[in-house]
Amino acid sequence: MEGALDGRGKAVIFSAPSGSGKTSIVRYLLEETDLPLGFSVSATTRSPRGTERDGVDYHFLDLGTFRNRVEQGDFLEWEEVYPGKCYGTLRTELERLWQAGQAVLFDVDVVGGLNLKRALGDQACAVFVVPPDAAELRRRLEGRGTDAPDVIEERLAKAQRESLLGPQFDVQLVNEDLPTACRNAAALVRAFLASQGATPVGKQP
Repeated sequence: MEGALDGRGKAVIFSAPSGSGKTSIVRYLLEETDLPLGFSVSATTRSPRGTERDGVDYHFLDLGTFRNRVEQGDFLEWEEVYPGKCYGTLRTELERLWQAGQAVLFDVDVVGGLNLKRALGDQACAVFVVPPDAAELRRRLEGRGTDAPDVIEERLAKAQRESLLGPQFDVQLVNEDLPTACRNAAALVRAFLASQGATPVGKQP
């Protein structure tokens, strides 16, 4: 049974180029399964968007506070994704979720995912969500209606570079059909949490 699994000491990392569907998959795992998962709330220096709430969607920090906490060793990993826009994982997030018996579920960009994989080693299963092709990725980004054309081009160029890093993850999960990708993600996470640390490796349909 899913509910009998214990997530303490384990983590699952989902990373992907923007528009690949990883956030939808992460939401499915949190809301539609009984897997013992808790979402890691990242810290960021960017401003809140829309209805985003501090401590729920992100820990919103000004740049000076963020850098001070980096110097104090409060972050497991962090990076400056864009000039002046930093993201990172606070160590207190892992402590909070592991104490609750949950595995830590990460929704992070590709570089952040690899940093977490290096930091956590066999405690983590790192999943790279692969969009079917560049044309579909463009369609998804344009369909959001949130980015200007130049921003979409920047994201597509970044996605091409990030796709080359997919083989460095434990699992590559192709998202051609979202419901199928969600079910496959749930199955591989369940297998990882039931294991004694052995991580499934390869490319999943």
